[in-house]
Amino acid sequence: MKGETMISKNSVRVFLKKNDMRVAADVFGQLDQELKDILLKAAKRAKANHRSTVMAQDL
Repeated sequence: MKGETMISKNSVRVFLKKNDMRVAADVFGQLDQELKDILLKAAKRAKANHRSTVMAQDL
């Protein structure tokens, strides 16, 4: 999955613009990594609870 991002750069830009902020280019890579870390942690929690479905409570 190298080179693929999980976030929409445009959505991030629009959200921040609505909050009177701009976004630096390096934010996207870090934000993408943070999201992946959160999802992996949630997946591990779901597995530990003998489920194959990640639920909101896992986040």
